[in-house]
Amino acid sequence: MAVVNRISEQEYRELALSEEGHLVELWDGVPREKPLMSMKHGDAVAHLGIDLANQLDRLEFRVNFNEGRARISERNYFIPDIAVIPAAFKAPYEDDSRALNAYDQPLPLVVEVWSRTTGHDDFAVKLQAYRERGDTEIWFFHPYERTLIAWRRQPDGSYVETLYRGGIVPVASLPGVVIDLDALLTG
Repeated sequence: MAVVNRISEQEYRELALSEEGHLVELWDGVPREKPLMSMKHGDAVAHLGIDLANQLDRLEFRVNFNEGRARISERNYFIPDIAVIPAAFKAPYEDDSRALNAYDQPLPLVVEVWSRTTGHDDFAVKLQAYRERGDTEIWFFHPYERTLIAWRRQPDGSYVETLYRGGIVPVASLPGVVIDLDALLTG
């Protein structure tokens, strides 16, 4: 029988801010370190994140790579591969050295990039949790299958799913922002 050590939300926040816990998520009260990723995964996150950051006004939005946390509940905190966070969410805490970069408000865009080590959990658990949170746009990018699935929240709270295999992908939650999927896939 496996013994599971669950921790409180406050213990998690302290762990996440400690030197040894900067890439630790909380899954049903259990701390789980994000594993190392492949080179292709890292490149996809970096290129997509840079593309987004280059198109957004830093006074309005911040693009976080493996840093911003989505607070699902007091027992679940996930770290998306990419999170676009309104600057207004961060502004009240920017001078607080103990502030955790975590948000329970819906984010405009969260992105998970498939990896061999986390792909199943990302698809089965995290993407559903982001929908339940009400995040405006949720992307799942699979660099090996060369696909991007976008879920976009509708006014009634439902999501519309669109599969892309190339071309220009609009970020509906960020008007005027587009990603050239073909260019992303060649990198």
